[in-house]
Amino acid sequence: MLSLRERQKLRRRDRIFRTAINLFREKGFHQTTATDIAKASHVSRGTFFNYYAYKEAVLLDFGAQLLSELREQALAELGQGEPPLEVLRRLWDRLAEVSERERVLLSPLAYELLNPDPARAKAAFEALPLGDLIADILRPLKLRGRLREDMSLERISRSIADVYLLSALRWAAYTPGRQLKEEMTKFLDLMLEGAVTRETSKREKAAKA
Repeated sequence: MLSLRERQKLRRRDRIFRTAINLFREKGFHQTTATDIAKASHVSRGTFFNYYAYKEAVLLDFGAQLLSELREQALAELGQGEPPLEVLRRLWDRLAEVSERERVLLSPLAYELLNPDPARAKAAFEALPLGDLIADILRPLKLRGRLREDMSLERISRSIADVYLLSALRWAAYTPGRQLKEEMTKFLDLMLEGAVTRETSKREKAAKA
């Protein structure tokens, strides 16, 4: 069991987290300072930094929670025997929906993955392992020989995850008038066209013989 002090620290961290997310939504991420969060959370600025080394780290917790929920849904569908590509497409649709709904939060979060500070970019990558989730979804296809053999499952999966990141960033910066779901679907179709092997029909096999 956790000690009283450990429970108090967890409750304080949760309060800071929830306060920060609410302020980001109300005021905007860039307009909210660490001092704003500390004041609204009834802690000192130093205490805020004891829990979060920088403001974007709050977003990493937020993104990790969202991804955990998406992972649970996707793995449950796989466990029920749903086709992997259908599970992937449903994951893709959910990603688009949550990205549009939480645009004010997910845009700076996506940029954190591209942070020029290697330590910060690595922290974001480890907190948001979308590529690992996609690999879990596509693994049954790999085992059945349905993915191209000249690329590893990890490389294919991380490339698809990168497509989400770039689609979301471009949408947020340049094409907010369009639906993100449509943009993401186009790019996913393009990626899968090159990643998934095409099943050869009996007629085609006979023609090659």
